[in-house]
This record gives sequence, structure tokens and C-alpha cells, in this order.
Amino acid sequence: MFVDPSAPQRDAIQEAAAWILRGGVVALPTDTLYGLAVDPFRTDAVARLFAVKDREAERAVPLIAADAAQVAAHLGPLSPTAARLAERFWPGPLTLLVAAPRSLAPHVTGGTARVGVRVPADAVARAVCRAAGRPITATSANLRGQPATADPDEVERTLADRIDLLVDTGLTPGGAASTIVDVTASELRVVRAGAISWDDIQTWLDARPLRT
Repeated sequence: MFVDPSAPQRDAIQEAAAWILRGGVVALPTDTLYGLAVDPFRTDAVARLFAVKDREAERAVPLIAADAAQVAAHLGPLSPTAARLAERFWPGPLTLLVAAPRSLAPHVTGGTARVGVRVPADAVARAVCRAAGRPITATSANLRGQPATADPDEVERTLADRIDLLVDTGLTPGGAASTIVDVTASELRVVRAGAISWDDIQTWLDARPLRT
């Protein structure tokens, strides 16, 4: 299903959200690569996601959300430091590793009790999250052992018979993966270097100290 990224069709967004809420698997664009979206609060949907990718259940699954308010409503309030990072770098390629609520399907966290979430700089992805009314998964749209892709034609070629819907907006920007920062402890920790440098993160935090 082609969707105009500059003016997403409302019915297309609603269809994608409906599939997700029914336990389906939807391939959709992000601001980096194509991802696979399911409802992370449904155990059956998450199990199907792993089956589609032929992926081990021990690996955690990243989430995307419409905005910081949706993250807080479904995953829990952000810490003051996490909120400052979200203020500066969302929407964008910064994933915050937060404590996972018990309502999440167990395999989403990969047994870590934490989950990564970000707000992508992609209007279609955010619109689907908003229509679904919750954060959704955004693990890369590829089979295990194959490279992630920015090309919807490649998603169609490799996954068409395994998924319920492909939201095609053309090539995504690609580039570096999101930076992952663990904000669950008193001291921040970079879990994965990526599109946003640690220097940029630290500069922002130093410029915006916590108020006491």
C-alpha cells in the first residue's frame, strides 16, 4: 500500500493501525530504515514477529511512539534526565532504554526488564503510533542474517508472504542506526553508538542542568 509521506492518507494509516491492533505484522518506514510493527502488549503478536524474522526470542525489540506523552502513558513517566533528552532529540534517532512495564509482552525486553523506545522523525510512523494509541515495535524489516533495508521493494521481495501489510513511502533515508542510551540508572550509559554523538548528548545536558 503506497502512502504519500508528505500527506499520509488517513484511511491508510487507520488500516495499518487496525492490523497492528488485531495482532498483525505491518512493515512501515522510519526515519532510518523499514521496520516491522506489532502490538508489543500482545504476546501472540510478538511471537509472530519473531517467527516472521526467524529470530531468537532472547533479543530485545525496540519500540517507537507518537510522542513523549505516549511513552509516558504506556511505559511510565520519563525521568528528569530522560525528559530533557527527549525534549532535544525527539523526534529523531535517539533510543532511550527505560524500565519495562509488566504490561509488555515478556519477549519484548529479551529478559532485561528494560525496553528501548524513541519517537522517529517520520510522519507516517508517528501517525501509525497515534492511530494505534500506543507505542509499537520497529525492529528492522529483514530476515535473520540479512541486512536491514531502506528499500520497500526489498521488503516486498523478502517478506511479502510473511506479513499482513507493507506501508510503502518509497526509500527511507537510511544512515546510521539510532544511538541507544540507558537512562534507568543514575549515570547515563551509551549502549550503542549511532546517529547522535555522545558529545552532542553531553553538551545538551550540560547546557540544561537539572533544577533543584
